[in-house]
Amino acid sequence: MSEFVTCDLLDDNADKDIQVVSPSMDGKFFRSFGGKKAFGGQAVTVKCFEDNSRVKELLATDGAGKVLVVDGGASMRCALLGDMIAESAVKYGWAGVIVYGCVRDVDALTELDLGVHALGCIPQKSTRKGIGETGVTLNFGGVSIKDGAYVYADNNGILVSDAALI
Repeated sequence: MSEFVTCDLLDDNADKDIQVVSPSMDGKFFRSFGGKKAFGGQAVTVKCFEDNSRVKELLATDGAGKVLVVDGGASMRCALLGDMIAESAVKYGWAGVIVYGCVRDVDALTELDLGVHALGCIPQKSTRKGIGETGVTLNFGGVSIKDGAYVYADNNGILVSDAALI
C-alpha cells in the first residue's frame, strides 16, 4: 500500500461514508507501537478478552493486504500482542494490527515492518484458553468495524470505511 496520511484520505474522500475512531470517554487514546507508521487494508476482526489464542492463530495465516482488528475490551491487565506473534504477522504479510487493549515487547515491535496501534503496553502476557470470536462486528471508539471493512491508521488516528480508499 502506498504512503498516506489519514487526514488527507478523509479530506479527499469527503463524499464517502468514513468513520473516525474517537478517543474513548475515559481518556484512552490509541498509540503507535509498530515500525510501520501508516498502514491500512481489509479488516479481519477478532473479539477476545485477556486471551490472545485467536490473535496468534489469525496472524499465522496469509495476511496480505489485511489488518487484524482486535477488540480486547480495553483491558489494561495483559497484552494481546507481543514480539513473537508480531514477527509471525510480518512473516505472513499482515499490514498491521489494531488492539483495543494492550501490547508488550514494545522495543521489539518498533523494529518490525508492521503497523501496530494499541491503547497501551504492559509486560504481562495474556492467557491462551482458545476463547474468542472471529469475523464479528466490533464496536469501540464510537465506530462499528465489520469484518471485511477497510481500516487506515497513522499517528493522526484510525479511519474505517466499507470501501477501499486507496
